[in-house]
Amino acid sequence: MAGGNPSEPVPVSVATSDLPRRAAAAAIMLAVAGAALWQGGAVLRTFIALVALACFVEFILLVVRATPNVAFRLAAILAGAAYIGLAAFGLAGLDLYHFLAVLGVAIFTDTCAYFAGRAIGGPRIAPRISPSKTWAGLAGGMAGSAAWLTGYMAVAHNAGGEARLADTFAMAGGEALGWALAGAVLAIAAQAGDFFESWLKRRAGVKDSSNLLPGHGGVFDRVDGLLPVALIVGLLAAYS
Repeated sequence: MAGGNPSEPVPVSVATSDLPRRAAAAAIMLAVAGAALWQGGAVLRTFIALVALACFVEFILLVVRATPNVAFRLAAILAGAAYIGLAAFGLAGLDLYHFLAVLGVAIFTDTCAYFAGRAIGGPRIAPRISPSKTWAGLAGGMAGSAAWLTGYMAVAHNAGGEARLADTFAMAGGEALGWALAGAVLAIAAQAGDFFESWLKRRAGVKDSSNLLPGHGGVFDRVDGLLPVALIVGLLAAYS
């Protein structure tokens, strides 16, 4: 940790000066993830396993710092293994259709929540856990996820063949509402995953789960919202 209270906001000048490094790291991460997704099969499953392993190692380190109680540590590590392992297993078992839906939900939730929170501000949800998270941000994340999932399903369900462009985006009102609600609920799950990691980092007294990704913290920081969404969708896909 670079010193100071982890609950204090990062100065704008510091955040701005760090932008090139963050952008470069993000580009590399997207390129690696995109290449794994493009290859699919064993390559993609191996990539997911490596990400899950790195995330679990960071989780263990946070737990060790969060509590000196050995029994609590063991219980938390077992629970974390189940949480991260099932999410990774569920994600690896998804076909491309569901895989893209899950990634889109996580990305649109995080992005829309960030911009809505910054633009609107307002009351914070849990300032002691995550001072930057607001109710406006949550609403923005839910709206973004709902819009993504509705649009994605409209295209995925109706595209192909010789359908006209207008038909591609055609969707019954009830079906559209159902996907919008599903997107909003999954956004809440993604935000819950974010809050869980923030709470654990507060307990551990650190700002990031690690320094593995320059300007972005650790792997756990990048997938905290993806984990619960992958877990839920993976379970639904397995039992549907």
